[in-house]
Amino acid sequence: MKFTCMKETLLEGINIVSRAVSAKTSMQILECILIDVNEDGFKLTANDLEMGIKTKNLEATVIETGKVCIKAKLLIDIIKHLPEGMVSVKTDENFVTQIKAGKSEFKLLGQDSYEYPELPVVEKNNRYEIFSLDLKNMIRQTIFTVSFDESKITFTGEYLDIKSDELNIVAVDGFRISCRNSKLFYSSGDTGVIVPYKAMNEIGKIISAEPNEKINFYITDKHILFEDENCILVSRLIEGDFMNYEQVFTDDFNTKITADRDNFISCLERSLLVNSDVKKNPIKIKIDKDLMAISSATEIGTAYDELEVDLEGNNIEISFNPRYLIDALKVIDEDHVCVYFTTTLSPCKLQGKDSIDHKYLVLPLRSRN
Repeated sequence: MKFTCMKETLLEGINIVSRAVSAKTSMQILECILIDVNEDGFKLTANDLEMGIKTKNLEATVIETGKVCIKAKLLIDIIKHLPEGMVSVKTDENFVTQIKAGKSEFKLLGQDSYEYPELPVVEKNNRYEIFSLDLKNMIRQTIFTVSFDESKITFTGEYLDIKSDELNIVAVDGFRISCRNSKLFYSSGDTGVIVPYKAMNEIGKIISAEPNEKINFYITDKHILFEDENCILVSRLIEGDFMNYEQVFTDDFNTKITADRDNFISCLERSLLVNSDVKKNPIKIKIDKDLMAISSATEIGTAYDELEVDLEGNNIEISFNPRYLIDALKVIDEDHVCVYFTTTLSPCKLQGKDSIDHKYLVLPLRSRN
């Protein structure tokens, strides 16, 4: 196997697929990246058996086709530190791989590719298409509420709920719920699947932020495949039934406030300066007429802040983990937000003042007093 390509091309491909390299495994081959050289270029693959990523064909001058597996960490470090320009990669019959660029030269002991697991074959019958930027934003605005509690396996991924030509992405961690809605460019019909956190997080980082580019994804009983112009990502699905999230979002409220988002975040962040244990010491929010008072009291001190709001409905006093509110407020891309309350023990709903495509529920905490 022998080829030459630009360092930038090789490094970009490695950075994409390395997201699927297994961090902890008893199979050494899964710590590798597969380099597959064909007559028209080369492809890179990484696979941890839960998720796999393969690049589309990358541009290269091919002298000899072939395959080799190289330890991912070593390959990344070497390519990253090579001088700019052309890189030559050559492997002999014993999989000893020579990497050269300028005056720099490395020789690595590679592995035979026959042990490397193929990515699962995903039938492309059920196709869905969406603008890449829409999907990227949907993931950004929901992924932070995925649970890492393995005892609640269905909450360790994001729920993709497709109805007609609309996609809802939902994430739940037991204390809060994120829901983001967007139109699909193409849909093969209604379905609902749970995609693991890692796959959603990585595809959110990989896909383009260009406004007019699109991405396809394909769903089967066991897998989901995302495909754009640069790569494919295949992931297993999480089995089980997701919660009925629609019934917990209600339009009923006793108290509604509209507030400046940035000022709201700043007040909440200041409340944390004297509060290192928000579960033990939740912040208190008191809404009285058009004023919201935020207070925090701990063993080391107290904090108090006020924020002007537009109030509709009743006054209320309620306690929260401020970090949960901050997380939701930071991904609402509007200057003003609306917060809806029903009772002191019921979750509040947050959303942008002018949009209904993303919304959040946050459970309150019981105050010590």
